Amino acid sequence: MDAEWATRTVLFVTMVGSGILMIWLAQRAATGNLKRNHLAGIRTTETMASEEAWLAAHRRALSPTRSAGTISVLSGMVAMVPIPVTIVILLVLASGLAMLALVVYGAHQGVKEARALV
Repeated sequence: MDAEWATRTVLFVTMVGSGILMIWLAQRAATGNLKRNHLAGIRTTETMASEEAWLAAHRRALSPTRSAGTISVLSGMVAMVPIPVTIVILLVLASGLAMLALVVYGAHQGVKEARALV
C-alpha cells in the first residue's frame, strides 16, 4: 500500500469510527442509557448536579451532536473517493471544524437546559 492510500485509510477509519461513536454515545446519553460519569458526555457542574440535569442537557444536545457525528462519517467516506489527497485532507479539516462548532453549540445548549433545572 502506498502512502496516499495509507493516509486515506487512516482518515476513513478515524473519521467513520469517531462519528459512529459520537452518534452512539449521544443517543445513549439522551435516552438515559448513559448515566452521569467522568469519561463521556457533557460534564459540567450543572450537568453533573443530578440525573435529571444530565438527561435534559443531553436531550437538548442530541441533534447538533448527531449532526457532528454524521459529518464525521461522511468526511471519512470522502477520504476513499479518488480525488487528490490534498483535497481530501482539506475537506476532513473543514469537517473537523464544523464538527467542533456543532459539538460546542450542542454542549452550550445542553448546559443552558441543565442550568434551568439546577
